Amino acid sequence: MWNPFVHQERYWQPYISPFDPCHPIRFKKYVVPPNQYIPFQPPNLPQFSPKEALRRGTLWPLLYSPYRKTRYDGGNKR
Repeated sequence: MWNPFVHQERYWQPYISPFDPCHPIRFKKYVVPPNQYIPFQPPNLPQFSPKEALRRGTLWPLLYSPYRKTRYDGGNKR
């Protein structure tokens, strides 16, 4: 079976203007959720245990997308 976890993170190069006053970000990353690859729910998908499903936020391992924090994620720093 095809593994969507391999292709979830994608990168692109935005246009960098010579007149941009800010330091350019050469590569930007975005994540494509795994549910975009599954048009319908196949029968007999493997499932997490109830406790693991609550921890991961989904019942099916095929739809799990881990959150990987990067340095530029913003938000409050604790």
